[in-house]
Amino acid sequence: MSRTRTLTLADLVADPFRQFAVWYKLARAEGVPYPEACAVATSGRDARPSVRMVLLKEFDTRGFVFATNYESRKGRELAENPNAALLFYWHLQGRQVRIEGAVARVSPDEADAIFADRPRGSRISALASQQSRPLVSRDELLERVRRLDSELAEREPERAGHWGGYRLDPIAIEFWQHEENRLHHRFVYRREHDGWRIEMLQP
Repeated sequence: MSRTRTLTLADLVADPFRQFAVWYKLARAEGVPYPEACAVATSGRDARPSVRMVLLKEFDTRGFVFATNYESRKGRELAENPNAALLFYWHLQGRQVRIEGAVARVSPDEADAIFADRPRGSRISALASQQSRPLVSRDELLERVRRLDSELAEREPERAGHWGGYRLDPIAIEFWQHEENRLHHRFVYRREHDGWRIEMLQP
């Protein structure tokens, strides 16, 4: 499959969520590894940015959902500055999608559903890890996992209050298509009071 594809205004639908769904489904159908993987950038009061990879859990017209420990670095930064940016990059297709907007926690029921959908081992690890905190030794972490797994042997691990999801409500979504000689195609949807405006950007 070619990384060079055309992208014109006529190729885009008016709704950026539908446009994302088209590209996302095609990435999965064409064998892109982990098309749900994306980078999320945050910053706290100090305005120093940090970025890491997460997995998209779901998306709809309300926004894009990812999960984490609320006490992790990203969780602490989002508490101080509830704005973030996501980046999806699908190399096989020469495509990336950039999403910017405000972030809020999902409801407890939604967080429960996201947590329950994780494999048991991932749920145990999420409960055992004090994400982003210093670790004296890996043996310490593995012992916490072993002990918790033993304690919960007869029941399903339940979500702790410090773990949940965030929903990014976008104000801008950019679709980027690779082209040779750096003449890439870029279109950004910007939210306005009456809907979305599409603008072409220079590469």
